[in-house]
Amino acid sequence: MEQNKLTASKIFEWKHPVTQAVSSVMRAFGMTVQRLKNNAIVHHCEITISPGQICYITGPSGSGKSVILREFYKQCDDKNKINIEDITLEKDKTCVDCLGGKGQSTGDRNHKYGFLEILRTLSLAGLTDVFCVLNSPANLSEGQKYRYRIAKAIASDKQFIFADEFCSQLDRVTAAVISHNIRKLSAKTGKTFVLASAHDDLLADLRPDIIVIKHLAGEAEVIYKK
Repeated sequence: MEQNKLTASKIFEWKHPVTQAVSSVMRAFGMTVQRLKNNAIVHHCEITISPGQICYITGPSGSGKSVILREFYKQCDDKNKINIEDITLEKDKTCVDCLGGKGQSTGDRNHKYGFLEILRTLSLAGLTDVFCVLNSPANLSEGQKYRYRIAKAIASDKQFIFADEFCSQLDRVTAAVISHNIRKLSAKTGKTFVLASAHDDLLADLRPDIIVIKHLAGEAEVIYKK
């Protein structure tokens, strides 16, 4: 089984001009420019991940989870990755049409297969309401838009699927169902998921192979499932 090594290494140095307002704040807190520069934020993490595995990046808000996810994303081949944030929300097509119509041009039997496959994919992402399925993605609610993007990513031919703030804005029951479905999907298809969220209530359903705990101090703790 082919393994992929993903490395994140990012340093945020203080390089801002010392304006009057900045100078006033520095004096109030006894801060110097050198101390600010010495306090550079360093994000470093390295994982080894295989097809069909899930990496879950978690930690408190502001710890740098998104930084790690973006750096991992850069490591992957452009032709083989998708970030759900980059998925367009079409205005002039329904969700069922946007997912492709697999096999629709080659006869009734294949048309039926494509139709059922599209509905199954939407269902995996928690979009089962017929009014959602027959609506355009741009007209959906924010939570439904997020679920549509998950479905669109699943339906793509990309090996690596990245999702920041994974299911963060969804109700926790729906989030748990989607997490459970993604666990089954990754094992069945071999797709690799790299997900990030401050929520840790999805671990039992998602059962990630790799957990990255990003601490506020900058350290990243990597835990592999045995």
